[in-house]
Amino acid sequence: MSEGASADRQVSALFGKATDCDEAVHQLYHFLDGELTEERRIKIAEHLTYCAPCGGAVEFEAELRLVIANHCKDHVPESLIRRIAAAIDEESRQHHGGH
Repeated sequence: MSEGASADRQVSALFGKATDCDEAVHQLYHFLDGELTEERRIKIAEHLTYCAPCGGAVEFEAELRLVIANHCKDHVPESLIRRIAAAIDEESRQHHGGH
């Protein structure tokens, strides 16, 4: 039996069923988006705490999201917003019979 398998069993004995890296990475975006159940969120968070590569991945993704959110903001002209709102209102009136 390999040392890694033995260590995995020891971790499982301490923390319950261990979450493996494949599962943690698969759930990463759901974790960051707050879309997991409380139980799944806790298990993934424990894995991320004890697994440096996965913990680094979540930190990178979280930081990347912040960079994108802070630097990729397009300014939409007020005139365009008004034209789109008017077009939506007109379309809504036509479909609901309120000419």
